[in-house]
Amino acid sequence: MRSDEIEKPTAWYAVAITCRERAAEAAEHALSEAGALGLETRSLADGRVQVVGYFPTPPSDATLRDALEESLRIHECAPACIAEVRIEKIAARDWLAEWRRHWQPVSVGRFLIAPPWCETGARPDQLVIRIEPGMAFGTGTHETTRLCLHAIERHFRGGTLLDVGTGTGVLAIAAAKLHPEAHIEACDLDPQAISIARVNAQVNGVAERIRFYVGTVDERTPSAACVVANLTADVIDPMLPLLLDASCEHLILSGILVSQTETMLARLTELGATQREIMIEGEWAAIVA
Repeated sequence: MRSDEIEKPTAWYAVAITCRERAAEAAEHALSEAGALGLETRSLADGRVQVVGYFPTPPSDATLRDALEESLRIHECAPACIAEVRIEKIAARDWLAEWRRHWQPVSVGRFLIAPPWCETGARPDQLVIRIEPGMAFGTGTHETTRLCLHAIERHFRGGTLLDVGTGTGVLAIAAAKLHPEAHIEACDLDPQAISIARVNAQVNGVAERIRFYVGTVDERTPSAACVVANLTADVIDPMLPLLLDASCEHLILSGILVSQTETMLARLTELGATQREIMIEGEWAAIVA
């Protein structure tokens, strides 16, 4: 569902998480997973921040707790990083319209990621990718997505590409725009994400060039010149032999914290992948094997 199709609520519910600055990304991810339609991060004193998620209906305590616990685990943040979680009902306003006014396109190499409503001001050499924010993971704003886009631009030379855990489909769409003659496949275990990715591919005019399907890699997965997996380290690790088997030339891994890179590199060495490149942005890393 697009944000302009959501019925305007009579009131909004703001979930405010006060936390240490290093846990801000974990809080943002947790609120997104809990169903927030938008986020706002405010700096406080003493190295703390307040991350606010806006909901049309109040999320349950269990939903918030589970999302926050999982996000803290993924981001390797202790529960003590969270000082307070508060839910507040706020007056009705056209919050989505205000949010839209402040959204800016994201430039990543040759790619320019923008929502459908936004004027891009793109250069002639830029490849514009239209993605509806808040639909699924992968709108171009997160470091892991940007790292993968840089890696695709640098290493994918056409042929075939498989995007594992496609989310919004942004990486598959980028590959299809970069090399129109390429054969692109993209999978995700979430049927809703696949539906969203198909819509995004259609909006971007590349629906006929990408095969989306519900699933993941297994022993029967056809090999591809380039395989991209923007997941998390704990998800990638058990899949690594299958991902390497499916990769003919390059395997791009992201969703890996910088603190997890040594463990992932050791695992790649164990599996025989000795040629590696590490790309870092913030606390996140991508490994090209």
